[in-house]
Amino acid sequence: MAESEPYSPLPPWQRTDYCGTLRASDAGRDVALWGWVQTRRDHGRLIFIDLRDREGILQLVFNPELHAEPHKVADKARSEFYMAVRGKVVRRSEGTINAELPTGEIEIAVDEARVLNPSASPPFPLGPGENAAEEVRLKFRYLDLRRPEMQRNLRLRHLALQGAREFLDRNGFMDIETPILWRATPEGARDYLVPSRVNPGKFYALPQSPQLLKQLLMIGGFDRYYQIARCFRDEDLRANRQPEFSQIDIEMTCPTPDDVMAVGEGLLASMWQRALGVEVKLPFPRLAYTDAQDRFGSDKPDMRFAMELCNLSAAFAGTAFKVFAEILARGESVYGIRVAGEHQLSRRELDEITESLRSRLGLGLAWAKIADGAWQGPVAKYLGDGERQRAAAVASLAAGDTILMIAGAPEGARPALGDLRIQLGEKFGLRAKSELKFAWITDFPLFEYSAEERRLVSVNHPFTAPHPDDLELLDREPLKSRALAYDAVLNGEELGGGSIRIHQPELQLKIFALLGIERDQAMDKFGFLIDALGHGAPPHGGIAFGVDRSMMMICGTDSLRDVMAFPKTQKAVDPMSGAPSEVQERQLRELSIKVTQ
Repeated sequence: MAESEPYSPLPPWQRTDYCGTLRASDAGRDVALWGWVQTRRDHGRLIFIDLRDREGILQLVFNPELHAEPHKVADKARSEFYMAVRGKVVRRSEGTINAELPTGEIEIAVDEARVLNPSASPPFPLGPGENAAEEVRLKFRYLDLRRPEMQRNLRLRHLALQGAREFLDRNGFMDIETPILWRATPEGARDYLVPSRVNPGKFYALPQSPQLLKQLLMIGGFDRYYQIARCFRDEDLRANRQPEFSQIDIEMTCPTPDDVMAVGEGLLASMWQRALGVEVKLPFPRLAYTDAQDRFGSDKPDMRFAMELCNLSAAFAGTAFKVFAEILARGESVYGIRVAGEHQLSRRELDEITESLRSRLGLGLAWAKIADGAWQGPVAKYLGDGERQRAAAVASLAAGDTILMIAGAPEGARPALGDLRIQLGEKFGLRAKSELKFAWITDFPLFEYSAEERRLVSVNHPFTAPHPDDLELLDREPLKSRALAYDAVLNGEELGGGSIRIHQPELQLKIFALLGIERDQAMDKFGFLIDALGHGAPPHGGIAFGVDRSMMMICGTDSLRDVMAFPKTQKAVDPMSGAPSEVQERQLRELSIKVTQ
């Protein structure tokens, strides 16, 4: 604040408008504004200040010949000082209009001004389009949040969640909170544990999700539940993971998968409409898990562009090419993708792709270019005319195209080729940011085998119901059992997933047993659930959508940290507050905890 001004806890007058909401139609009005100094320009006699608040930027004019005192205030103002001003909205002269600003046709002729709080020089510029190293932005997050980009992102988050709540309220869902302090249950990731002072040696666990709690709500008679739930997982982080995150949690009584998916896509459509005014086409296309893997090498396919995988195993049956012949003889496969002629890869680029696959995944790349009906490239001489013709037919090859092939076990070859497809889509500009390709992926496997743990593990979670047509497979071929599970994907990102749940205690115990959780252990960990299922539990199912990941897609950013107010780094650290931090020895003694490292 200015030296001559007494301390005041409040601005000296009430705000009448936000800076960014005023337009030419407001000319002639007397207004009062609060905001931060974006820039200050001294033109000798006149001083111009761009004042910024959450709604935008507006130019202020200080003329000493009309009002000397506010001109003195402006003379001392600097970047990020917080000011209150009063004045009249006036139109700018024709040659001074700023067409790049929504407020660019007007300015405020200031007749009163106060600096409410000065500012130290900010460590990085906060104007539109300005950026800084993420480490610095997170350390000074309270300043980073002032940037127009962060203001926009969090505004869109608010609007999208408003749309979600409105949709769920209209459709009969009740917003019910569930506990943050609960018990540890083995659901996948590590738990964050909270020691109990009044129960020494015992711990709460922060919920990885409200999964069991929302099932109990269905058993308790609340047949349509939702919650914007806070979740916690102690896992290795990357750009699209955080140790604490939010999800839109939904559960329904007696739904079919179709029922849940209809609610899910209606919810997403409402979020996109409310935040961006975008009409999402419904219903979403559906793709079985096996088809998604076979066509895109992924269970979260980016369907904005073609370049789909094709299975070339039959085309190369009986081949004399030793590499393919040995792989096919083991019962494995050859997959390929066609790169259209208008998207050319140089020999150097092909060599770089080949080396990357070899060094990262231990896989080889076979490629050939098609020119005037002939195949050119390292493998061309090893392939006979018949197999070339069959492969060309399967892959729809034409002159100028390139075929990229990976041979091996499908569970390795398809994801590798799927990742390469995404890289090429990005390289050739095929992943249009403005295009929305939603889809449902269905019929996931119920189990997969973990070589590390040497046992079956759940693909989704252990409370997922098996497909009714596959119940008999549980006893003889459990890895072939499908789950009544479904994921919503958009442009190569998973937005959410869910399933129909097991609602019969004996079936739940059987699934636990297949996962290596014996009856006594299951009753110890999940006895309350087993008991609840035995008390007239209705069939139920639901879905959860990642709020932060959905916001990434809505805001058009690649990092969750751009759509969360106070995120952590990839080491789960908050550079601003210093969390996590050491605590006093007295606190540890009260919790009966001793630190050994």
